[in-house]
Amino acid sequence: MFGFIRLVVLGFIAMTVVYFAISIYSKSVRRERLEDQFAEDHPDGGAPGARDAYVEQGMVAYKNSIRPKLIALVYAVPIIVMSAIIYIINEN
Repeated sequence: MFGFIRLVVLGFIAMTVVYFAISIYSKSVRRERLEDQFAEDHPDGGAPGARDAYVEQGMVAYKNSIRPKLIALVYAVPIIVMSAIIYIINEN
């Protein structure tokens, strides 16, 4: 029983680390794309502060999109897979 509790706790910690790493990476990639897109649309640099406003508006749209919610599958998929494996092994 203690081994199972340790597996759950360490698994949750590992999934949390992976979730934050994927989340930070995804945000940085999105921010980079927004900055590149603004640079393409405004080769002269645009108005002062326009780039920051454009990027922040894009990040707000990103936060409201489905992609950050899909990253939460980092928690769901391993739990479902482990549950299925345990069920299949104990069924036989």
